[in-house]
Order: sequence, then C-alpha cells, then structure tokens
Amino acid sequence: MSTIAAQVAKRVLVPVALLLSFMVLLGLLVTRVLDDVWPFTVEDAVNRELAADRTGGWNDVSLVFSTLASTQLIVVVTVLVALVLRLVLHRWREPLFLCAAVSAQALVFLLTTLAIDRRRPAVEHMDVSPPTSSFPSGHTSASVALYVGIALLLALRARSTAGKVTWWTLLVLVPVGVAVTRMYRGMHHPSDVVASFVNGGTCVAIMARAVLDRSLTWGRAKLPGLTPAGGDAPATAPAGG
Repeated sequence: MSTIAAQVAKRVLVPVALLLSFMVLLGLLVTRVLDDVWPFTVEDAVNRELAADRTGGWNDVSLVFSTLASTQLIVVVTVLVALVLRLVLHRWREPLFLCAAVSAQALVFLLTTLAIDRRRPAVEHMDVSPPTSSFPSGHTSASVALYVGIALLLALRARSTAGKVTWWTLLVLVPVGVAVTRMYRGMHHPSDVVASFVNGGTCVAIMARAVLDRSLTWGRAKLPGLTPAGGDAPATAPAGG
C-alpha cells in the first residue's frame, strides 16, 4: 500500500500541486504585474466588442454552450460516461481517468479563485455570477477536462485516422465554443479562458499519464479494481503494444 501511495503522490499529487502553483502565479502576473501590458490592455475592448454584437440568435447559441459546461451537467455527463465506459470495457482504468481529470481541474480551479481576486468584465453579465473570481473560467476548464478527456478515450479506440480526427474535432469544438460563449456573455476576460485551457488540458495529460499509460508500473502491488479478469493487464507488467 505504501508503494501505491508513493506512486500516487509522484504521478498525481505532485503534478497537480505544481499545476496549482503555476495557475496562481499566472493569475498574479495577469492581474497584478502585466495588467498594463499588451495584450492584457485590450481585453476590455474585446469584451465590449462581443457585448455590442449580441443578438437574439447568438444569445440562444451561447446559452446552449454555456449550459453544456454548467456544473450540474458536467457532473451528470461525467458520471454517465464513466458508467458506460465501465459497462462496455469491463474495467476501471478509463472511467477512473475521466473522473480524476474532471475532479483535478475543479480542485485547481477552486483553489486558484481563492488566491486570485479578479473582477468580471465591465459589461452586462448575461448569467448570475457565482461566488468566485473571474480568473480562471470554471466552465471552460471543466469542459476541456471532460470533452477533451472523452475525445482522447474515443480516439485511442478509433481504428482509423479519420475516426481519430473526427472525434477530436467534434469534441474539442465544445470547449472552444464554451470559451467564446463565456466571453460573449460577459462572464470572463480572454486571459481567463486561455488559462482554463491550460488547467483542463494539463489535468487531462496528468491523469492520462498516471492512469492510461500502461508502460508505467506501480511497483509490485496491484491496483484494486484495475485488474479484473479479462480487463487490464496486471499493473506490474507493462503492455507490449
């Protein structure tokens, strides 16, 4: 058990802690050090331009994308997809990866907002603001972790290059749409959503390396629940392909 704990610390806890430190440092740079340096000096203009171009049709489209990244839907989709993965693949590796990626980004997001106090754009807000600061965007970060995570899992199982490209294109467009939507609706600055791609994408990479990469070993002990009969190979023996 001590071996597994050491590996979890090395491959999950330390990388996530480093990511959190980087996000806080990035937030301090954006809000306190580089706030009067281009391109951060034109962020307000971007938000004003988007607000000025609002129409009824685009408002409806933006609401759809914003809803796709709402906390409630992110949780529901994550749980449902994890259950489907478990039932179809008969193993825990993929559902564990997805849940861990989404959970890690949420933790980093929440702790970052506690350290970085940034006001939302000075335009009309189309949504009710949650009790967190503008940096980073929780909607964007969550959508990156969830939909990019699903894209990765589907692309790994796709049998053709066209299939891989299709999954990546369709699912990566969701967080891109969410990012534009959050700016359009006056809820975040451009740098907020860019930082969220860093958070969500890095969490996917961390968990993919820790959970999906079978070339890595976890010491002599087997991970309970990850090596059922007919499922993953034992954690002590790297797969040969």
